[in-house]
Amino acid sequence: MADTALRPDSETLDTTLAALKDLLGDRVTTATAVREHHGHDESYHHGSMPDAVCFAHSTEEVSAIVKICAANDVPIIAYGTGTSLEGHVIPTRGGVTVDLSQMDAVVEVNPEDLDCTVQAGVRRKQLNEYLRDTGLFFPIDPGADASLGGMAATRASGTNAVRYGTMRENVLALTCVMADGRIIRTNRRARKSSAGYDLTRLMVGSEGTLGIITEVTLRLYGIPEAITSAVVSFPDLEGAVNAVITTIQCGIPIARIELLDDVQMDAINRHSGLDYPVMSTLFLEFHGSEASVAEQASSMGDICGEFGGANFQWTSQAEERTKLWQARHDAAYSAKALRNNSVLWATDVCVPISRLAECILETKKDIVESKLIAPIVGHVGDGNFHLAFVLGEGDEEEFKRADALNDRMVERALSMGGTCTGEHGVGTGKMKFLQAEHGDAISFMRMIKNALDPQNIMNPGKIFTV
Repeated sequence: MADTALRPDSETLDTTLAALKDLLGDRVTTATAVREHHGHDESYHHGSMPDAVCFAHSTEEVSAIVKICAANDVPIIAYGTGTSLEGHVIPTRGGVTVDLSQMDAVVEVNPEDLDCTVQAGVRRKQLNEYLRDTGLFFPIDPGADASLGGMAATRASGTNAVRYGTMRENVLALTCVMADGRIIRTNRRARKSSAGYDLTRLMVGSEGTLGIITEVTLRLYGIPEAITSAVVSFPDLEGAVNAVITTIQCGIPIARIELLDDVQMDAINRHSGLDYPVMSTLFLEFHGSEASVAEQASSMGDICGEFGGANFQWTSQAEERTKLWQARHDAAYSAKALRNNSVLWATDVCVPISRLAECILETKKDIVESKLIAPIVGHVGDGNFHLAFVLGEGDEEEFKRADALNDRMVERALSMGGTCTGEHGVGTGKMKFLQAEHGDAISFMRMIKNALDPQNIMNPGKIFTV
């Protein structure tokens, strides 16, 4: 359950709320429905309501909110769209949630420099719609239509990461409000710099525990001349994974390469009205010129054939590609639909590509032996895969089995030189694994946290204990 030991007392809250209402008026609310909405994300973790929600319109307003909360030792939780998967935005100790969704302006686009600056509440689909006439796009695609500030805070990635990288590689600079209310700019727009500590990389992935990201400067890319997608089925999971490993090792610049096991394919067929073979399957996409896309697809076809891949279905039609990738992005919802009155527990790990087949196959064996429903899906081009446990609502015994299986999967990934989370982040859900992964480095993370947030008011109770 949520830790409520350090929640602010009523007198402190009254003082804080009075100051916030003087600042924002009716954009501060204590309405139960609004607080409930901001008390959870899309994870299975127990929710906990904030004491109040503020809707900010500018970096300066966020700064003023933080200064008021800091003066009263009140916790502050930044909130974008609530699509995180490890309890990142749950106010475990109450306090004030700062909703950034109304900070949704595209500040500037610099087509010649292939970059743009947006407020934190801009969503990724909104940005690409705005960019459409420029011939540019932003490629990071975690599936959910998340806010770009939230994506930076959780170091998100997604289906395009194998070619374009993650938020870590694609954030050039940030505007942040720190724990004392000061506003900083972490970098300029230059593509590289040797000036000072890399505060941009420090804030990317900090999950709101060091400060609140209010603006993001991003790399952009030219829309490819040609895009082709494909679906290919395999008689076994091992063949599909080995085809991925060989593709990456051969240096084929594939844009997307997604693995879905037979359970997930069955779920997608039912949910999205498709009729793909219920087999281990790869979803593929190639970007480039007409000639390079054809060459990539031919090479990929040869590799898949070596590992038993068949039933190729190719398309270059935008409508068909959109339908294909929408089905992939709806994987979580389709998995949940496999069972009535269910709870979805999504988890992920990431391992070096050479250990991917071993890690996935051993995990699949665990799933079969556990008799749990847990489809496998992954951005396997970079060694990252996910489980989606579909558990009976209120079934404590199933949750215990899932917890044990998740522990084994993470321990296996760590033993292979991997990480407890490739893209979901730590939040509260993966905290228990951080010591095993980082060892003494955790003490230096705590030192950074204590230096930048000595009151421990910025999203307390996340990543590690202080």
